[in-house]
Amino acid sequence: MFTGIVQAVGRISDATPRGDGLRLAIDPGALAVGEVAVGDSIAVSGCCLTVVGREGKTLLFDVSAETLRCTTGLARAGDVNLELALRLSDRLGGHLMTGHVDGVGVVHALTPVRDDPYGSVRLDVDVPAELARFVAQKGSIAVAGVSLTVNEVAGTRFAVNLIPHTLAVTTLKALAPGAPVNIEVDLVARYVARLHESGAPAAALPAPHV
Repeated sequence: MFTGIVQAVGRISDATPRGDGLRLAIDPGALAVGEVAVGDSIAVSGCCLTVVGREGKTLLFDVSAETLRCTTGLARAGDVNLELALRLSDRLGGHLMTGHVDGVGVVHALTPVRDDPYGSVRLDVDVPAELARFVAQKGSIAVAGVSLTVNEVAGTRFAVNLIPHTLAVTTLKALAPGAPVNIEVDLVARYVARLHESGAPAAALPAPHV
């Protein structure tokens, strides 16, 4: 599990074909990797990947064709947001995330917030229709692995506010209209929607074991 609080910006330094996917070599930047071991999970721009090797400080990951199909930004060299997996004792600073990317959105616009002397930016993103129903005003959403609060929703487009700190410590500062971004919808929204689709009334659900 993750929280969407980016801990460092790293960089994919190499993406080599391997099987039906790729092996990624990532320079973790300022990420604290002293205790990172093979088998650990790290969110890479919102996608949960498993460390399969280390070469000094460089971390190695295998990415399948299926992961490449439903994500963006993992197939070539470039900057990536990084977050270590959550410990049970950690503060939950963002919101609960699985690192299972639901789909790819497209940046519609980045607009400086009017009359904000600190430099906040409004980010508008278009998402696939099948994901739009999970996006709610004042709900949570992850964009490229960053936990954000939805300010507005209209059809398949939502808007969030990016404060200067978020822009400074993530890759979101490099976004431009038309850029694809990994999207993970709120975990609770997925389960609520599934219960609604099943048509099962709350009273019909089995009582929890004590």
